[in-house]
Amino acid sequence: MSSRALRRLKGKQRGQEELNIGDLKLSNDHGHAEEPEEEAEVQDEAVLQPVKKSNRKTKKKKSQTNISNIYELIGEADSDAEKPAAEEEIAVLPEDFDGHDGKNGNLESQKQVPQQEAGVGKDCSEKVNNKRKKKKKKKKASGGEAPEEDAGDDIDALLESIEKTNGLSHQSEDLGNSDNRPVLYVEHRNLNPETELKRYFGARAVLGDQRPRQRQRQFHRSTWMTVPKDTWPRFSRPGVSMSLLESKDSLQYFTFEHNRDYQQVQFKFLDAVESMDPNNIVVLLQLNPYHIDSLLQLSDVCRIQEDQEMARDLIERALYSFECAFHPVFSLTSGICRLDYLRPENRAFYLALYKHMMFLEKRGCPRTALEYCKLILSLDPDNDPLCMLLMVDFLCLRCREYTCLIRLYEEWEVHRNLSQLPNFAFSVALSHYHLSQQEDSTAEESQRTKQKSDLLLQNALIMFPGVLMPLLDLCTVQPDTAVSSHAFFGPKCQLGQPPALTELVALYVGRCHSLWREAGVMLWLEGNVREVLRRVDSQDPLVEDSENKRKQRYQSAPRNIHRHVLLSEIKEATSTLPLEVTTQPVMGFDPLPPLDSVVSYTRPERQNAAASNESPLSLFFRSLLPNFNLQGGPRPEEDMGVARAGRELNQEVNRLMVAMRDMLANIQFQEPPREDNPDRDEEEWD
Repeated sequence: MSSRALRRLKGKQRGQEELNIGDLKLSNDHGHAEEPEEEAEVQDEAVLQPVKKSNRKTKKKKSQTNISNIYELIGEADSDAEKPAAEEEIAVLPEDFDGHDGKNGNLESQKQVPQQEAGVGKDCSEKVNNKRKKKKKKKKASGGEAPEEDAGDDIDALLESIEKTNGLSHQSEDLGNSDNRPVLYVEHRNLNPETELKRYFGARAVLGDQRPRQRQRQFHRSTWMTVPKDTWPRFSRPGVSMSLLESKDSLQYFTFEHNRDYQQVQFKFLDAVESMDPNNIVVLLQLNPYHIDSLLQLSDVCRIQEDQEMARDLIERALYSFECAFHPVFSLTSGICRLDYLRPENRAFYLALYKHMMFLEKRGCPRTALEYCKLILSLDPDNDPLCMLLMVDFLCLRCREYTCLIRLYEEWEVHRNLSQLPNFAFSVALSHYHLSQQEDSTAEESQRTKQKSDLLLQNALIMFPGVLMPLLDLCTVQPDTAVSSHAFFGPKCQLGQPPALTELVALYVGRCHSLWREAGVMLWLEGNVREVLRRVDSQDPLVEDSENKRKQRYQSAPRNIHRHVLLSEIKEATSTLPLEVTTQPVMGFDPLPPLDSVVSYTRPERQNAAASNESPLSLFFRSLLPNFNLQGGPRPEEDMGVARAGRELNQEVNRLMVAMRDMLANIQFQEPPREDNPDRDEEEWD
């Protein structure tokens, strides 16, 4: 496509002035203006036409002719190769300039201009008539699309038509196959929080001051999860790569790998963590600005110090470092890529995604956080190392994706028993209730959904009665005396809960209590609580069955649930953790590592480990005499002869130290003698 044709598609360009309709003399008397396409074409051609006569003659010629004559004269001067391109552009996009057909004028009603007025020969008039006949046919065909035989004349026009048809087909496929996607389907555009913020506030409010800056920023690799910032250090590969381990059962198993230089930096990072000084991590990051574990650990320090902006920026930098190391086959959205949490190199990617998801949720982007939650769950859905099933229901309710939560529950209930988790039991019932309150559903459908939500909530209250009272307490709602005094919902049910169930209940109540504060939800909960009490008093068999299930199950929670509770930092849940979890040290860059980790490289043992327990005096003599040992015992690496010589040396040094102590104890400082002469004149030295 020529540059002139592109300028015509874009409309008014620089150096192009609007046509004055009053100065144009049309040949027809219908009062309609010529086509805007033809006007734009004439104006472009007039600008590009080389001036062969004087300006005075040109102006006079222009005032005496109409638009059609101008097009004829310029069309003769142009080369024959440019004519089809100009005609195709008018045929492909007839509505680009005015937006609808009403302003284009009626080509069929236009009359041919007499040759006497045009001032040209017979051949020129025949060419104009042929062009107008072609335009009539193109106008009649589909109102905005060029026919295939015309589009084939120009390659650029053909490509435009192909792009249009492909875009329409992709849109129809997306609309038609939205229900056929996997339940953990991840969309690239939803990984960007700006997509959600634009939906709330508009693109102008989100990207208003960012567009001019993007032209001046340095080149960065295009990524999906994060957008590189100009304030970040210059990126250089830190030594992290990804490799494909195996492919089986239509799944691909990947792992991250550390090269030798990155391993040395990792050892320095472990030394900095053991020093308990965050400044050592800062120094390490200044030398290695994209070391991932240092970024994760320093982000926790900034978050504790309430520097949320810096903490979020460090996590985004870690994600950018990971994404630059992706394998060419690895995909975030396919759902068939797996990462084993047993490998320490992969755990940092899980933790970076989780922390980024939490920042997005606090930032007010629950839809984007839900997409990251599905991404973490899709990396290892069978083991679920971070227990994202305890989080996905909350995010679905926050962003009002009720059908997504219900679909996940219905598809995974058979093999995962999601109804045995308190969060799914209550959240699915709440999703059905919200669906029943939507205005776009019919009355019968709303009534049916409302009845289903009532039944699900009653079953959840019977299965987990210990949820009600803590939930009402956090919602600042005073329960009725008939409810608080009843044995089924009283303190006895909470004290008799197994420890694992108490942990799950405290986690759900601490996280999701804000979703139950609405007035309509509270009224719905109140009505179902009364119905549950009626069923309990009537000795419903489901009550006894649920009690037996609670006694048999939930004896001890798996390690991934403890890990999720530690990462969530919900005080109601962390207080219920067992002693074997709270008494062991927890590292922010690797909380509760698996007991059967797959270690690819080990940290070398630190030399002179016993020297840290020695006194400063012993360290001083050891610096002078390497074989010195204050305790008098032989060192394990020395032989007998060296040990005997060391003992003799120690005895001599001990005698020397005793002599030094005696000397220091017997030292007495005497004051210098002075002459006491009271009669001495004080001004004697003046």
